[in-house]
Amino acid sequence: MQKNVKKMSINYSPNFDLKKRSSSEIKYLIFHYTGMRSETAALKRLTNFKSKVSCHYFIKKSGEIMKIVPDLYVAWHAGISSWKKDVFLNSNSIGIEISNPGHEHGYRNFNHKQILSILSLSKKLKKKYKIKKENILGHSDIAPLRKKDPGENFPWQLLNKRKISLWHNLNEKNCKNLRKKRIIDSKNFYKLLFKFGYKSSNNNKEKIKIYKSFQRRFRPQLVSSIVDEEAYEILKSLV
Repeated sequence: MQKNVKKMSINYSPNFDLKKRSSSEIKYLIFHYTGMRSETAALKRLTNFKSKVSCHYFIKKSGEIMKIVPDLYVAWHAGISSWKKDVFLNSNSIGIEISNPGHEHGYRNFNHKQILSILSLSKKLKKKYKIKKENILGHSDIAPLRKKDPGENFPWQLLNKRKISLWHNLNEKNCKNLRKKRIIDSKNFYKLLFKFGYKSSNNNKEKIKIYKSFQRRFRPQLVSSIVDEEAYEILKSLV
C-alpha cells in the first residue's frame, strides 16, 4: 500500500525556533488541515516569514509530502494549546499540514493519495521518535476552543487499524443505538473528558466546543451539543 507514496520534496520555511531540540523531546504528532481555498496560497503562507506559521510536513492533494521544517527544530503550528499537563505543544511536537479547504471553504474528504501519505509518514515518525499512539492528535484536540481541524473526515479509525493512533473498541451497531439518548448528568462525562486529556473548563459554551472536538475525533457521524449515551460509552472505553 505504501509503495504508491511519492518521494519527499523540500520547501523550507524560515518560521521555526533557532534552538535545536533533542529527538527525545518529541512527544506528540499533530495533524492539521490548511483551511485555505488554494494549496499554492497555503504553501506560500507556511513558508513566508511574515505569516509566523509553519509545520514540519505538508501533504499536497497529489499525495506528495514536502518537508517544511526539519524535525529537530520547533515549527510554529500548534499555537496556544494543551493536552493533559502539557501546554504550548510546539516545543515537543511534530506538525503535519494536509491540503484541504477546511470547514470555512468547503470541507471535503481527504483523497486516497493523501491518506496513503498520512499512513506512511505517521507510521515512520511514530516509530522513529517512539511516539505513543495516545499522543497522536488533531489540532482540535489540543486547541478545541479555536480549531476544528483536521475535522470529522480525517481517517482516525484507519490509523488505529494500522496501529498508529487511538480509537475505541466498541461495537458500532450497539453504539448507534445509544446515539441521541441524552444523559441526565453530564458532570461526570466532562470530568472524564478532562481526565482523558482535553482542556478543562467550567464555562458551558467552552465545554460544548470541547465536547464537539471529542466527537469530531471519536464520533464523527454526529457532532452535536447534546451529551448522549453513545459519546459517554466511547469516552469511558478510552479512559
